[in-house]
Amino acid sequence: MNVTDTPTGPAPSRASDPDATFAAIVRRLSRQSVDKHFDAYEDVAWDDPDYQVDWSDPRWELPAIDALGHTSWYRSQPQALRSKLALHRIAACMRVGWEFENVLQRGLLAYAMKLPNGAPEFRYVHHEVVEESQHTMMFQEFINRSGLPVRGMRAIERIAAERFVIPMGRIDPAIFFLFVLGGEDPVDHLQRQQLRDGVSHPLLERIMRIHVTEEARHISFARNYLKTAVPKLSRTRKTALALHAPVLYGAMTRMMCDPHWQLASEYGIPRSVMREAKRSDAHRRLIAECGSKPRKLCSDLGLVDARMAKAWDRLGLTLTAGTETSAAAI
Repeated sequence: MNVTDTPTGPAPSRASDPDATFAAIVRRLSRQSVDKHFDAYEDVAWDDPDYQVDWSDPRWELPAIDALGHTSWYRSQPQALRSKLALHRIAACMRVGWEFENVLQRGLLAYAMKLPNGAPEFRYVHHEVVEESQHTMMFQEFINRSGLPVRGMRAIERIAAERFVIPMGRIDPAIFFLFVLGGEDPVDHLQRQQLRDGVSHPLLERIMRIHVTEEARHISFARNYLKTAVPKLSRTRKTALALHAPVLYGAMTRMMCDPHWQLASEYGIPRSVMREAKRSDAHRRLIAECGSKPRKLCSDLGLVDARMAKAWDRLGLTLTAGTETSAAAI
């Protein structure tokens, strides 16, 4: 399977029983997890001289998709500082990424605890937990080699994840899998765009390609779970999902896309520059692009009526005539 493709294979007939269709998809994803999987230490040549991580390496540069890189402040900095800042930005994204995956793994295990004997989801969920553990080790190894004092989520975000998100894997899996896509869809969009644009450092490219390959399965599972489960919910439960979805996606998309909060103090970035980056047309376009697939999914599930559409619009999660061009084109 190409590392930038979504899972392939014969799709079960949608005309059949939805539960049977979902079970067939889950079994296919489990087979793919056996056929195409990666090890954080066997499949990344960490000791390759070309993979070494050096703060001053000019190959570390904020990508075209990052609005901070288009500010005059960033462009005016010496190459060495730009390289270090870009490396720190990448490492911080990886820290947030593995913290998100830590939450995801614990929620998945809580979900698995309720599954009956014979449920095909049990095997797939544990494949995903193993893959997320490999991603976590891969991300942390990169952070360690950067030698930078990298921090991840804000304290309030970690507390919310601990108290709200993880229990949802057991209490309300539909909300939990909305959260899963809230983190995975934006990151998938960001990494695929960067791979299309070209990643200058081979270590970062290798990590991204591994991550994109396996995350395609994770996204497929979450989407198909919601497509199967949500139509069975009561009107009250669907209303709760509809209310949660735009707020959750608005917060998660910005967590994954905004310049990391630690960079401002670490590199003396003026507040005006951070505001400029976050409020730029390019960044707003990026947020809208990252929110487009979740919004379409929620719309297909009947969770976006005229009233809720306004909430998605206000949170910047709507592609309009002014936001249809890829942010990478700036």
